Amino acid sequence: MFPTFLAMHIPDGFLSVPVSIFGWVLFIVLLGIALRQTQKQLGERQIPLMGILAAFVFAAQMLNFPVAGGTSGHLLGATLVAIFLGPWAMVLVMASVIGVQAVVFQDGGLLALGFNVVNMGIISGLVGYTVYTGMRGLLGRTPTAGLVGAGVGAWLGVVVASIATALELAVSGTSPLNIALPTMIGVHILIGLGEALITVAAVAFVRQTRPDLLDHTAANRGSRWVAVGLVIALALAFASPLANPNPDGLERVAEDQGFLDKAEEPAYTLLPDYTVPFIQSETFTTIAAGVIGVLLVGAMGFGMGKLANHQPAKRAHSPEQSVSG
Repeated sequence: MFPTFLAMHIPDGFLSVPVSIFGWVLFIVLLGIALRQTQKQLGERQIPLMGILAAFVFAAQMLNFPVAGGTSGHLLGATLVAIFLGPWAMVLVMASVIGVQAVVFQDGGLLALGFNVVNMGIISGLVGYTVYTGMRGLLGRTPTAGLVGAGVGAWLGVVVASIATALELAVSGTSPLNIALPTMIGVHILIGLGEALITVAAVAFVRQTRPDLLDHTAANRGSRWVAVGLVIALALAFASPLANPNPDGLERVAEDQGFLDKAEEPAYTLLPDYTVPFIQSETFTTIAAGVIGVLLVGAMGFGMGKLANHQPAKRAHSPEQSVSG
């Protein structure tokens, strides 16, 4: 079975071992920073939102949409998550999504996991969020400015992440930079348009229905939105058999540039290629895998939120400090 990789999920074999190790080191450092920063900023109301957004992004990533030249793309989602949660909580959500995709579904290599999270979950999200906040500062904190910032930020985040991937391929000796860079940018400029449209649509929908979810400081009223979000994610999983079957951006570039055969077989398989091995129907096996993934990733995102929100008792309340005061 050929290894699965969607969007910019890099399989093992595309990156050299030193580059992959550097990616892991960078990922671990940034994850540590995200945990520390999120511990200071995360509120209880955001924890279930982390789980719902993780589930939504996972399900949405299963729905490839067609772009020009017989290529497909799908949502990365990092900018969208950052708009709702802020950039550091976004890192935790995207690490959950991409980590489960690699470990459970063999989507992207385990050795390449570090740079997969850095590219798709950190670079794209931080670039997109920076553009989003910058646009709102430049144009004013109006709904229109927010939608423009979300769209431009989501598009640019995908393009910059593709540039980072091209650089990693070049440093690894997989594809020369003068070939990898223009081809990756060319494909992902188009994929980024789909990312922008989905992001703007999602932000506009939430702004009309639950605008408080876009305000990091707003108090949460009720929990019905949690159930609604989970239903939407599950509905996307049920729609996953409708995904466009054409090669994704990185796969198309690898085919065209002749390095697709460098992709290595995964060391093991659990639910490979988003299927459940004992279900024979192509439609139902994809749906089953999607539902399993939505629930697993949602739980992982929620758990990440709980981990980040766990704070030790403040020393300011210790008896010694009370006496000394």
